[in-house]
Parts: sequence; C-alpha cells; structure tokens
Amino acid sequence: MIAVVGPTGSGKSDLAVSLALELDGEVINADSMQFYRGMDIGTAKITDAERRGVPHHLLDILDVTEEASVSDFQQQARALIAAIHARGKRAILAGGSGLYVRAALDVLEFPGTDPAVRRRLEAELETAGPGPLRSRLEAVDPVSAARLGDARRIIRALEVHELTGRPFSSFMPTREYVQPAVQIGLAVDREQLRERLARRVHAMVEQGLLEEVRRLDAAGLRMGRTAPRALGYAQFLKVLDGESDVGKAAEETIVATRQFARRQLTWFRADPRIHWLDWRDPEVVAKAAAACSPGAAGPDLARQPER
Repeated sequence: MIAVVGPTGSGKSDLAVSLALELDGEVINADSMQFYRGMDIGTAKITDAERRGVPHHLLDILDVTEEASVSDFQQQARALIAAIHARGKRAILAGGSGLYVRAALDVLEFPGTDPAVRRRLEAELETAGPGPLRSRLEAVDPVSAARLGDARRIIRALEVHELTGRPFSSFMPTREYVQPAVQIGLAVDREQLRERLARRVHAMVEQGLLEEVRRLDAAGLRMGRTAPRALGYAQFLKVLDGESDVGKAAEETIVATRQFARRQLTWFRADPRIHWLDWRDPEVVAKAAAACSPGAAGPDLARQPER
C-alpha cells in the first residue's frame, strides 16, 4: 500500500498520478471534501485530463446533503485496496485528510453511532450550552475533555462512552499498519506554499467558485453537516447571503486555507514513518517510486525540512 500525503496545495494528486503510471497503480482519494459531487473548483478536484487515464476511486460518491463518515471510508478504502491488489496493481492513497489516511492504513477501530442518543445530546446542548456536557465528559474521559474543543466532538465522545462504556480516547489510532505500507510526504517551503495557496484561491474565483457555490446551495448544500463547512464554500455562502463580497470571501478563504495547511503539516510531521521528499525536486517521482520498491530505506530516507 502506498500513500501520498502532505498539506493542501503541495501537489499530492499530481504525484499520485505519476506514481500510478510508473508503478502500474490506481489512485484512491483520501480528501474528505472531494467525496462530494459538484464540489470541484473549491476542492481543486483533479480533472479527467489530469488523471491521464489512471483509474481514480472515491471521488464524487456523496451528495452535498450527506455526511462524510470516516468509518464508511475505512470499509470502502480497504475493500478497494484488496480489489486493486487482486488485479495485480498498486493501490495509491492520495489526500490530506489525516484521519482518513490513518483509517485506511492503520489499526483503527470505530465505535458505532446511535441517532437517538445523538439527538438527545444535541438537545441538551441547545438548551443548556456546552458547559454541562464538557463537565460530564471530564468525569468519564478527562483525556478527551482536554483534547476536544468544539461541541460537536464533545457530543461524539459522550455518545461513544454511553454506547460502549469505554472512553472515546481509548479508540485513538495506533501507529501500526494493517498491511505493509509506504507513506510519501511532500515537504514544502512554507512561504512558497503560502503564495501558491493565495494564487490558487484567486484562480478558483476566476474559474467560477461563486457560481459553483450557488448551484450547490440550490442543491441543498446548507442541509449537509460536512460539505457546507468546506474551505471556500462556507466563505462564499456568506456572499450569497449578502454578508460578504467576493474579495473579502477570497481573502478569508486564503487565511483559512493557510491555517488548514499548518494543521496538516503538524499532523503528518508527528508520524515518523513518513518518507519526506522535497515537493520541488525534479526527481521527486523517481525518488518516490524508489521508496515504494522492495527493500527501500526506512523513514530516514528523507527528513521533513524545517522551513
């Protein structure tokens, strides 16, 4: 199993396609916002031409009204990996949604859900605010209470404890692959990435991001739990509501995207198993292919530069 990871805008999709052509592989999307049909411009979804004939999986599998589920993704991704390998191909995971990558690669158990329990907890939040819920979580799972900031995740942690009798923190992933894997990380120059992300957002606006958001709004975007929070979409919905303008929405999207890229870097840097390669290296494809060959060096093949 191969995974190409790194911050948004670093070139993961292009590298995954090049690796697939080099190694006779197929690509599995691990960007949770690219699951959604119609969310193309704002997610920088790879086009048919850019795929260069390489089969891609788990793109455009959800309506914007549906909620993305990491546990569903785990089942789908692992079934696809098995099917791709059974065809004698290499499965190449590509994306920057860290937990989704871990769900596909690592030993990771997902507790179930109960809509009735969830609704009751959400009703408590609505009437009493997050304070009592947080206090209850501190009593049963202090580790999660210290880690989780938003009310949605606190509700999930309480739901898991109520359903399983175990603290939510006990379900956190371990760094143990379910099958042999290689992770290729794209190491970036931060200032160059900041500039690239700004250019990309402005290009999205020129390509028709506002019109895309308008179409998706008519299709029920605001009814979804996940899709309307996507970078760019949340900001441009405000334009449709008259609360912002295109220029302000673009600048807010740039800031939010840069912040997201920093969080991604923090997440992936914490994994010592990742082989880091310079995103600007003209030999990056050859080096990545070499890292994926039998007998390749360990995680010190290349280190994440501090830039």
